[in-house]
Amino acid sequence: QVQAVESGGGLVQAGGSLRLSCAISGIRFNAYIMAWYRQAPGKQRETVATITNTGSTTYADAVKGRFTISRDNTKNTVYLQMNSLKVEDSAVYYCKPPFAVGYWGEGTLVTVSS
Repeated sequence: QVQAVESGGGLVQAGGSLRLSCAISGIRFNAYIMAWYRQAPGKQRETVATITNTGSTTYADAVKGRFTISRDNTKNTVYLQMNSLKVEDSAVYYCKPPFAVGYWGEGTLVTVSS
């Protein structure tokens, strides 16, 4: 079954950048859509961005123009480049293929300070 290991989170000042990585195993990576999600304290988990196996992307309105999702099918890895970070971007970030409904990895914590 799918396994995801997210990394790259940390503490950054507002306006700064971070690049998250997510190593996926257990599935034929290049066959599936991948997605980044986030959950802030006291809020529901939300979809941040998705990318198809051929590179087509979608973004939540809150991150459009600031975040970029990408993937390397040779490394079974998904990335999330986050620029112009805002305090409200603070959350635990997760990645996985959307079909893996019941699965969540440990995530990586992003904290944006003002």
